[in-house]
Amino acid sequence: MKRNESRKGGRIPKRDPAKNRHVFYLNEEKEAQFLSLFELSGAKNKAHFITSCIFHNPVKVVKIDKGLHDYYMRLTTFFGQFRAIGVNYNQVVKALNSNFSEKKALAFLYKLEKATIDLVDLQKKIVALTNDLKQKISNDGSQN
Repeated sequence: MKRNESRKGGRIPKRDPAKNRHVFYLNEEKEAQFLSLFELSGAKNKAHFITSCIFHNPVKVVKIDKGLHDYYMRLTTFFGQFRAIGVNYNQVVKALNSNFSEKKALAFLYKLEKATIDLVDLQKKIVALTNDLKQKISNDGSQN
């Protein structure tokens, strides 16, 4: 009877088990550099990270800028609010025309137009800031 056939429980043996072990030593500086690269790679364990580095498999390093992420999230909510304003804009104009006299409706529409112009100016500033941020990010990426 073969050894595998006599087993009744336990872990199923691997087809190609990793039996060979290699040891290397790092000084404090190299250890800190190794650990930072390991954390940035997102690898599940150090052994997989080391073998991927040795055998030239691509090592993924993803840096997440918390400030940039927050900026993106706030920008997304901000443009969501702009869309809500656009949806309500037509409803407000219809309500003004149907519920107020022409003169009073024109006065409110003038205020609404002024607020809309202010929103457009604000949106232009946001677009300029976002373009500046894109430029800064592309310049930082090209220098590394």
